[in-house]
Amino acid sequence: MSETGARAPSRWLMLGVSMLGQVAATIYVNGAPFLIPYLHLERGLSLPEAGVIAAAPFVGVMATLVLWGLVVDRIGERASMAAGLAIVTVGATGAAFSSSLVALGAWFVLGGIGAGSTNSASGRIVVGWFPAHRRGLAMGIRQTALPLGVGAAALLVPNTVSTEGLRATLLVTAAICAAATALAALLIVDPPRPSREQAADSGQLVNPYRRDHRLTRIHLASALLVIPQFTVWTYMLVWLIDEKGWSTFAASALVAATQLLGAAGRIGAGWWSDRVGSRLGPMRVVAIAAAATMLALGLLSGTPLGIALIVIATAVTVADNGLAFTSVAEIGGPYWSGRAMGLQNTGQYVVSAAVPPLIGALISGHGYAVAFAVVALAPLLAIPLVPVRGERLSATD
Repeated sequence: MSETGARAPSRWLMLGVSMLGQVAATIYVNGAPFLIPYLHLERGLSLPEAGVIAAAPFVGVMATLVLWGLVVDRIGERASMAAGLAIVTVGATGAAFSSSLVALGAWFVLGGIGAGSTNSASGRIVVGWFPAHRRGLAMGIRQTALPLGVGAAALLVPNTVSTEGLRATLLVTAAICAAATALAALLIVDPPRPSREQAADSGQLVNPYRRDHRLTRIHLASALLVIPQFTVWTYMLVWLIDEKGWSTFAASALVAATQLLGAAGRIGAGWWSDRVGSRLGPMRVVAIAAAATMLALGLLSGTPLGIALIVIATAVTVADNGLAFTSVAEIGGPYWSGRAMGLQNTGQYVVSAAVPPLIGALISGHGYAVAFAVVALAPLLAIPLVPVRGERLSATD
């Protein structure tokens, strides 16, 4: 029961609706990299040029994540998510009718600005409605919105753009985002949180960045760990088509299927963290596995094992996200978690926005194998940054 005596909504319904909102935003933002084969092979753009267009939505997300976190802290989850998804819908519609690549990039940025709302809002919904001993699993399920959205985009975007064109592809995306906007506005209920007086008495209003360096270290480690994730997500499709000679349909089907592995990896990592009572211990293990997998992919990408390794990489490189996000929300507390999650995602999106053009340039100059091997350095550097002490989980958090 809530503080007002009204019956509390189903926490699983809240999780499901917030996930749908994030899936819709993910289809929009992560659908842009799946336009790279079309822009590169059909429109004649170089890989770095196509990478700039693909990065545009990430720039919009990155620029406003902290602001959206502040908005969520102040006005709540439902209003923030509904407003943000409405902006995504406008961005997708505008992009559909853009008359130049510059305009296309500008509309992509606008939609990305709206998409940033779903990160903090959905994270806060999980932390607010689920107790600590179930939160890792719940956040792992919530984090599957990203690979599921990427998988949906992998099926939708390259196949639709090749048969129906860019405008139809973006209008379908706009329709998906409009539906998610309506569901968020109608069904989400903001989770309860202590009053400011209660939070002040328990120290929850204190800036967590002034208490210690745990949040900063998690942010830095997560930013490094996103490099292999977005390298694989951005260039797996074009690698299969350009390097391995696969058809667009076959390549996009494999990319979509691998996102199910990524989803399972996030759920498994969340369940594992609940079982061991730690988010950060499993996060270090995932970083080690990501470094080993990307190095092996770099060394063996030209062999038949290359395809198996890149499939494994799609699962391993995303498993840390839910662990880090849950830890950041728990350390941040009810009056700082929105901003803390905003900063967490800002670091990740700063890096993810740079990945398509920079890795594209590296591939153009040295090939896929070298690029994959170089990327293995990022998770290797992340390992010592993950905090090893000071983590406290309890059923009452």
